[in-house]
Order: sequence, then C-alpha cells, then structure tokens
Amino acid sequence: MITFPICPISYSSYTMAFSDTCSRPEGSSTGSAAADGARAYLIGGNWKSNGTVASLEKLIAEFNAAGPIPANAEVVVGAPFIHIPIALQSLRKDVEIAAQNCSLTGTGAYTGEITASQLKDMGVTWVILGHSERREGFGMAGEDSELVAKKTKLALAEGLKVMLCIGEKKEEREAGTTMDVCAEQLKAATAVLSEEDWANVSIAYEPVWAIGTGLTATPEMAQETHANIRQWMADNVSAAVAAAVRIQYGGSMKGANAAGLMSQTDIDGGLIGGASLTKGFFDVVNGVPSA
Repeated sequence: MITFPICPISYSSYTMAFSDTCSRPEGSSTGSAAADGARAYLIGGNWKSNGTVASLEKLIAEFNAAGPIPANAEVVVGAPFIHIPIALQSLRKDVEIAAQNCSLTGTGAYTGEITASQLKDMGVTWVILGHSERREGFGMAGEDSELVAKKTKLALAEGLKVMLCIGEKKEEREAGTTMDVCAEQLKAATAVLSEEDWANVSIAYEPVWAIGTGLTATPEMAQETHANIRQWMADNVSAAVAAAVRIQYGGSMKGANAAGLMSQTDIDGGLIGGASLTKGFFDVVNGVPSA
C-alpha cells in the first residue's frame, strides 16, 4: 500500500522537478527502435475521472509487472490531476505521465485552474487537449477549437508535449463531413502553431461515435481518415510536418483490434480510454508492429 510522502523533497531548492526526487521502478524494452526518420508508435492511456488510491495502486502494480514495451513505441498514461503524484512516485519509468487538461492561463489568481508550468514542474511530460468530452462539455460550456489551440500553444511554450484530439460525431460522419469537421479543428491549431511546434504534437483522431460505445471503425475506414488528415497537414502546414506528425486512433482501440489498426500506414498508435484502466492496456501496447 502507498504511504505518503514517498519522495523526499528538498525545500532548499525548487530547481528539481518533483518526479526527479522519486524512485520509480525501471522498465524494459524488446525489439528494435524505430528506424531513423520513421515514426515511433505512441500509445496513450486516458484514465479520465476514474479510480481511487487503492485501485490505482493495483493498476500500477499490474503495469509494472506487464513485461517489456516494444522499443519502437512510446507509452503515456493520462491520470486525473489528483492521482498524478501517485503515478510519478510508483509507475515504471518507461511509461510517461500526462495530464488530461491544463489551463489557458499562467499562474496567478485563477481559482481551480492547473497550469502547464505547474504540470511541467511536477514532472508531467504530456497533456491531452481538445478531447471530445471537453469540447462537448458536461454540465458546462464546451471548449471550442480556438480555445483548444490557445491551450496547445501555451502548453508547448511551457515544455509539455500535446496529444491534440480531433474528430467527428455520428451524424457528421453519416452526412459525409468527417474531414470538414477535422479540418476546422486543425485549422485553429495551425493558425497559432509554428512548424517547429508540431514536433511536440501528436494528433489523436477520435471518432466521437466510437468512444465508449464499443463501436470502432474498421482498420480500412480509420486508415482513410488518417490518410486524409495527413494530406490536409501536407497541404496546410508542410510536407515535412505531415510526414513526421504522429496520428493516433482514439475510437475504442483495445487488445483485440490494436494490431489490425496499427498495421495501417497512417495509424501511429492509439489513445485508449476504458481499456487503459485494466492490465489489458498492455495487450494494446503489445499490438505495436515490429520495427
């Protein structure tokens, strides 16, 4: 059982991130790293607003015992704010920690907000922005694309990497406007991001109709949209950025379909919701194709 505090903190200096004071267990890898110029796979987990200290302790123990991670993959889990310190204290070192949101502000008189700089100071390396649940809102106004873009720019400026979520609703797919929706969401980001910024951004394509429903696009359907997104990036940012940017699939990826989805040319990993709350998350990780 986790006992607090685990990590010794030196109050004489604040130059060291919280995570640097923690003794996380080592990870392990298998296989070959991605070749020079090739995109490494990015497997993201999104724990959303789930879990307790006890359930997280159990899940972390399962992840720590889950065996090696493919050397051509990067694995990140997005924890609720309240659980980030626990993950930073005890989760294996080869799994990075993400936040699920950050504020539009710097530090100051912004009650209830958590800033990108504070997350970076803790040792968080990634943030998930623009998730469809936040765009839609839950009992409050949702976040529009311009707001998401501004948060993305601020997070990057503070040294975080960003999983930028885009995607269409069921009625939009049925109307044939999937790329119109995705383009509108990306356009706001391209208006404020430099070409250099995109080196620290992944695009997480999440068909909203597939999130948490058990429905998923076929590998061929997902590949078509991913290829269209990459072409849009080539046309509107640059061919170099389009070739390098990772595009994750976020529509109910799980162990049973991960390998088929990631075998597609333009699918560079996944953003995993419910399946990331079980040891089956590593079935997705192990679905990464060999380098």
